[in-house]
Amino acid sequence: MTSSRGHQGAHGTGQIIQQLNNQAEAAEQIQGSNKVDQDIQAAANEHSSELDEIFNNDNN
Repeated sequence: MTSSRGHQGAHGTGQIIQQLNNQAEAAEQIQGSNKVDQDIQAAANEHSSELDEIFNNDNN
């Protein structure tokens, strides 16, 4: 249990994402990956998104 309310939120988004990635990698090593997992991983690693395209078009 944490000692203060502020300390409870100490984990940043980056830490959470890294932990989830670590868990996903561990699960893949244990279970192997399937087509859906591969598709999700590929989509997660794409650097472009619909929002990026909208913002880039607005700035031009």
